[in-house]
Amino acid sequence: MPSIDTAGAILRIDLEALADNYRIIQRQVAPATVAGVVKANGYGLGVEHVAATLMDAGCRHFFVALLGEAVALKPALREGVALFVLNGLQPGAEGECAAIGAIPVLNSLDQIARWAKQARALGRRLPAALQVDSGMSRLGLPPEEVAILIAEPEWLDGIDLKLIMSHLACADDPDAAFNDVQRGNFEALARHFPDVPRALDNSGGAFLKRGHFDLVRAGIALYGGAPQGAPNPMRPVVALEARITQLRRIPAGAGVGYGLTHRCERPTRIATIPIGYADGWPRHLGNVGSAFIGSIRVPIVGRVSMDSITLDVTDVPDALLYPGAPVELIGPHQTIDDVAADAGTISYEILTQFGQRYCREIQAATVPHKRSIMA
Repeated sequence: MPSIDTAGAILRIDLEALADNYRIIQRQVAPATVAGVVKANGYGLGVEHVAATLMDAGCRHFFVALLGEAVALKPALREGVALFVLNGLQPGAEGECAAIGAIPVLNSLDQIARWAKQARALGRRLPAALQVDSGMSRLGLPPEEVAILIAEPEWLDGIDLKLIMSHLACADDPDAAFNDVQRGNFEALARHFPDVPRALDNSGGAFLKRGHFDLVRAGIALYGGAPQGAPNPMRPVVALEARITQLRRIPAGAGVGYGLTHRCERPTRIATIPIGYADGWPRHLGNVGSAFIGSIRVPIVGRVSMDSITLDVTDVPDALLYPGAPVELIGPHQTIDDVAADAGTISYEILTQFGQRYCREIQAATVPHKRSIMA
């Protein structure tokens, strides 16, 4: 990773805040257990750091999306920690999944048949989770396939069901009536597997005012994103700070950036910072988004380029403007959800698109003192 001196921006990751967020969710859903969703490289923050922090906080269940992610993460997990693969298995991947001891989430009769065949080939029962579709029309067995399992239980011969689960479509909206519809659908399907632990809630579901079954899969809330909009009960985990590369003054009427999509209405001072869409900063923020210098909001003017952004800093005191001066992109004045809203997207996308050109400064969760490490 680049050093502070060679990078255009510093991405600060607070693992103590991550651990606190895990504990906040655990208190919220007790007596249910909280699992950590660490797919997409721990939502872009570094899966090994994230997993180690969550294990220290008490997490013993992890979810990734793909088997390749499980293969990479499994050696870093401690004995007795369960690792689930949300998307199930592509044909031919069953042997590798069994070899590393990962737990596939079986989403179709086809996946069930292939996992049962693998169990027969090994001569032992293999663990799995079963996902049913409660109304999202994405992954999971539809009700008609669940009916086949109930009528023909031999489909599950050789499979040790560790979990039956589904996924909420509208949990970020606590007033959405479909949350109750899905809960009812899930309960109706899950009751056919009475001795199997159940999981329905994600981050948003964790903050719905009702019971939470046996396991809650926490994702975005762990990383500081708002599980249900404002107010956000989670601690911020990331901060992003760029530094000014160049300052210049331009006259009224001058255009800025590719396509000259911004025209200055007054004599303007422009600061350029070395971050762009190659670093995961959304192009949609051109002429829409902002940054902060001190406590002063400075708008992005012109398009977001691959490697640079131009800011109108006319109203910033001279004392705060110099080459190398800090510019807050995510921090106390602008949350990751604020950035996402300006870009017309969600905080998940902002997190998972962070590029590799940042200097990553990781504030480790240690007791009794934190320590900073560079990654």
